[in-house]
Amino acid sequence: MAGTAETACIVLTGMPGVGKSTLGVLLAKATARDFVDTDVVIQAREHRTLQQIAEAAGREGFRDIECEAICALDCPGAVVATGGSVIYRDAAMQHLRNIGVVVFLDLAIAPLLERLGDLDARGVSRTPGQTIEDLYLERKPLYRRYAHVTVDLTGMNHDEAEAAVRAAAEAYLEGAFQ
Repeated sequence: MAGTAETACIVLTGMPGVGKSTLGVLLAKATARDFVDTDVVIQAREHRTLQQIAEAAGREGFRDIECEAICALDCPGAVVATGGSVIYRDAAMQHLRNIGVVVFLDLAIAPLLERLGDLDARGVSRTPGQTIEDLYLERKPLYRRYAHVTVDLTGMNHDEAEAAVRAAAEAYLEGAFQ
């Protein structure tokens, strides 16, 4: 990881609905860092919604576009909330690992199902007919592979989750730059 603890990003990964954007904003406020939502970055670059991009480019095309946007990220010291499908592109994940600490926000499947609404409206990248349970089982090993640290958010409210993520990220960064 290049830079210092202050210039290293805190990168949040995990399933759709886990709270990456919500926790990202809370974490950015608590640590006086900028906040970057890669879904918003992609939409701004493409001038289309995620759903429009996915419909036009297909699943693999969307992931390529997402990878390009991630690999172009230059936001020292920011809290970065990623899209859930970022873990399908090694180049994107290696870039994120190089710019900061990657935190996998884990959550049991039952609370995820409660939080998620229409997966298509959310722009969730998946194969036709793939359930959230199938997606969870497919993605979880990938999130774990690329994460520097994992925080299980099951049973936590927003404040508890933010504090747990901050503590885990700060502990990792302190160790990485000693």
